Amino acid sequence: MNILCTGINHRIAPISMRERFALPPHEMEILLHQIHQIEGLHEAVILSTCNRVEFYVATICPRLSGERIQDILSDRVGYEAPFYHHAIPFSVRHLFRVASGLDSMILGETEVLGQVKRAYDKALRGGSTSRHLNKLFQYAFRVAKTVRSETRITRGPTSIGAAVVELAEKIFDDLEKCRIMILGAGETSKRTARSLISRGVRSTFVSNRTYERAAHLAAEVGGEALHFAQWQDAFPDVDILISSTSAPYPILTQPQGFACGGGRFRASCWRCPSKSFV
Repeated sequence: MNILCTGINHRIAPISMRERFALPPHEMEILLHQIHQIEGLHEAVILSTCNRVEFYVATICPRLSGERIQDILSDRVGYEAPFYHHAIPFSVRHLFRVASGLDSMILGETEVLGQVKRAYDKALRGGSTSRHLNKLFQYAFRVAKTVRSETRITRGPTSIGAAVVELAEKIFDDLEKCRIMILGAGETSKRTARSLISRGVRSTFVSNRTYERAAHLAAEVGGEALHFAQWQDAFPDVDILISSTSAPYPILTQPQGFACGGGRFRASCWRCPSKSFV
């Protein structure tokens, strides 16, 4: 039996491509059923995050399994992508690196381990794993714990939220005086909001398509909830805007930023002279 890892990630595919291959939960169940029809494939776990879509499978035909998985995904989105295919021992090493945060955009990222655990739990509950992947993933979780406890990998920012705060502190002299707007109320938004509040931020707006979720997060951080239709009206008055949503399109574009920001717009990936940070 061989262990195969096949997929795409931030190292080989731009975000526009990764978004097309991203798998919502209901589609993951369908795909798990599909790939179990591949000859020689016995176990499978699907990991789908904003930075990667990966299939870990136990198979006696790694080449055939990799080709068929790539065909299934390419048919789903309508074009082929540059998938990588790792068999033993490289597939095992790759999973260890992913779970430990060594293969993340932010070195040592802590969120990815939770994502790997949830992917494995979903496959386990669905009956898609057995002794080979069970043993592999349990060992990967122990490796991740060892890496975090016995190395200095966690000394830098280990989450998107922490990285945002670190960048904001380089732009603004005093975060306590900054007005913050957060678009989205998911886990990344929550962690980022908590990180900013821990650094002294006091004025926070939260907007989400579901107003109740915005109100809940705003109450947690002592901020003000806005209906989603209102955020652009409030945007010119904020210093930092953080957008983290599941929308399949950009919530804020560069032209919108300049139009709504009153000449104060700046994005971390665009070199624009201004005083506002997005």
